[in-house]
Amino acid sequence: MPGLITSPAAERNKGPILAELLRLLPVCGHMLEVAAGTGQHAAHFAAALPEWTWLPTEPDAAMLPAIAARTADLPQVLAPVALDVREAWPVAPASLDAVYCANMVHISPWDCTEGLMRGAGRALRPGGLLVLYGPYVVEGEPLAPSNAAFDADLRRRNPAWGLRTLAAVTAKAAEAGLDAKERVDMPANNLLLAFVRRA
Repeated sequence: MPGLITSPAAERNKGPILAELLRLLPVCGHMLEVAAGTGQHAAHFAAALPEWTWLPTEPDAAMLPAIAARTADLPQVLAPVALDVREAWPVAPASLDAVYCANMVHISPWDCTEGLMRGAGRALRPGGLLVLYGPYVVEGEPLAPSNAAFDADLRRRNPAWGLRTLAAVTAKAAEAGLDAKERVDMPANNLLLAFVRRA
């Protein structure tokens, strides 16, 4: 869309991520997206999942107009909402079928990941999915040089940022009632992780 800020990475990865969402998700449901950024994922995924109600959220309120503009022609996409995952979420408990979050865990302090897990654990119905996308450190597996460089760059920019270990993220999810369901290796040394809300 002319004039709207665009993420080249979101443009590259939206196709592979959508393929996994189509495989993992049922035909219809209620989705909340955390850290929707430019809205490129919300627009692309909601267009391909017309029976899903999609609520984009974003901590930077300045991004909300871009998200709204990108999704304006999609009636099942609700007006985007400003959300700090560490605070109250704008949905009722056990009301969501899925929560989706890409590329936030490593570009935010660890307490944001804790807030994400707590919020998803409360908002998801039993059997609902939390889907995460991004780079992780996996114990016992070599870290790709590009991910090691990215991690060093993130920590230079903000010591509270950086790639998280898969074990730490999985443990924090388990504390919130979310069990690891699936790990999918994605292009450019990223992972897609699915967690299911315990009954």
